[in-house]
Amino acid sequence: MDPLLQAALDARRFAQAPYSGFHVGCAVEDASGRIFTGCNIESASYGLTVCAERVAIFKAISEGATQFRRVVVAGGDTLTPPCGACRQILWEWCRDAQLILVNAAGETRTFTMQEIFPAPFDATCFHRAG
Repeated sequence: MDPLLQAALDARRFAQAPYSGFHVGCAVEDASGRIFTGCNIESASYGLTVCAERVAIFKAISEGATQFRRVVVAGGDTLTPPCGACRQILWEWCRDAQLILVNAAGETRTFTMQEIFPAPFDATCFHRAG
């Protein structure tokens, strides 16, 4: 199995999901081939919960990575696409990366970021009247 897919599946094991029971892992590969992983971490205050994708991306950025080739999201029995918040972060940081979904059985589906998030929010749409 592709090491990036395996890294996402392995990261899923560390998910902390005591409220939803929904475990997700993510692995991102930067332009130099380094792999960064993350898992979802829930909080009793649901708004403070963070998804696996954002954990992995923010971890990578905090370690100096800013260009990404591939992102893998690992769910359980089903292929699990990113939530809306994660799609926005992935668009901003991984716009040219492949997005690969994988489930526990090793089935995959690959998307471009444009396919998975065709109309992202773009702050450049705001213009100040001068």
